[in-house]
Amino acid sequence: MEALGKWAFIIGLIIAAVAAFIPGYTGIILLILFILGLVIGFINIHEKNVMKFLVAIVTLLVLGVASINALDVLQIVNVYLKLILGNFIAFVSAAGLVVAIKAIVETSKSKG
Repeated sequence: MEALGKWAFIIGLIIAAVAAFIPGYTGIILLILFILGLVIGFINIHEKNVMKFLVAIVTLLVLGVASINALDVLQIVNVYLKLILGNFIAFVSAAGLVVAIKAIVETSKSKG
């Protein structure tokens, strides 16, 4: 099962990068990335890594959105960099969603 999570992450990274150069399939690609992100959130992130992962996701989302706006100075390359970064954000934010929900459920369980 852990190998599936590892491969889902690698495939997601590749799709996030390559999809920027394939016009016309944005919706399908984002759906695939979202599903792969969910798989990663369920399989790859163990309880001991939850806090580090969630901090990394929040940092990525804040800085990723800010850097998309900052990329306007690069003009032609800008389009592809924005698409790659947007795809990557969609990919990892789905994993972050699963991990955050798992963390909320875990902390809401009563001990005793």
